[in-house]
Amino acid sequence: MTRTRARALLRISTLAAVLAVVGLVVPDSAVRPADMALVKLQTAEGVDPGGDDVVWILAVGSDARPGETMTRTRGDALQLIGINPRTSAATSIGIPRDSYVSIPGYGSDRINASMVYGGPQLLGETVGNLVGIQPDYVFVTKFPYFIDMVNDIGGITVHNPRAFSDTGLKPGGFKAGDIHLNGYGAMAFSRIRHSLPGGDFDRSANQQRTLAGIQARIRQQADKPGFIEKGVLSVMQHLDTNLAPGELFRLAQLVAQVDPSKITGCVVQGGFAMIGGASVVTPDTGQARRYGDVARTTAVIRHC
Repeated sequence: MTRTRARALLRISTLAAVLAVVGLVVPDSAVRPADMALVKLQTAEGVDPGGDDVVWILAVGSDARPGETMTRTRGDALQLIGINPRTSAATSIGIPRDSYVSIPGYGSDRINASMVYGGPQLLGETVGNLVGIQPDYVFVTKFPYFIDMVNDIGGITVHNPRAFSDTGLKPGGFKAGDIHLNGYGAMAFSRIRHSLPGGDFDRSANQQRTLAGIQARIRQQADKPGFIEKGVLSVMQHLDTNLAPGELFRLAQLVAQVDPSKITGCVVQGGFAMIGGASVVTPDTGQARRYGDVARTTAVIRHC
């Protein structure tokens, strides 16, 4: 992946780039699988990124292996992100990937299985049923490209509340406090869970910290003349999307205008259970709905 390509995508995705579907996307190549996808869902036909309503983006980090279709595999990270164009506020509702929920038409399963069953439309509907907010867009990216993107902007700074490590991904670990992460470090920080006391819940919170770090870094460059325009023109050559160029440009403007000091986020909590021989998360559905109710029109969650 070229530096130009990575920089262009970051201009569009900003909050959605961590981490990350799809019969609706328009492939830009007949012979090459997509590395990134930005999909407008059928339920969002009337959304206007240049309007006054909160725009909701479901960000998905795909764990697709070589040869697998990125948008029809289980997502490894799920963040529902709301952006308020009136106030430049943004919030994210983190959803543990192993949350055991009802998937329309398929019974109950882990929430990320809905991407396998029905692409972004079903994934969005399933998340919407849990939180009470149907996303307008779904953004998906592979982790190797996330690494390139973070490196391209010179790394990010996050506040880490606790020291932790992982023998596979980060033997040296992460110290507590403000830390600077390169692309690989940001990926590992976002994916490690076994050594965290809260497992999936703490991992989802770290993903939100990573998103905030990316947003803060990008915001520093957003006012440069031609920054967004050049990004949109470039990304149209590499991004699988069903958005028209004008809507893509308005969405890019919306994301770039987010004020890092107005970013909030909470993770849907819950318990753990063994169902069908597999370990799953049993999400607190009441809490998920409360987060949705609070953030729906403001993109702000003041208390988790």
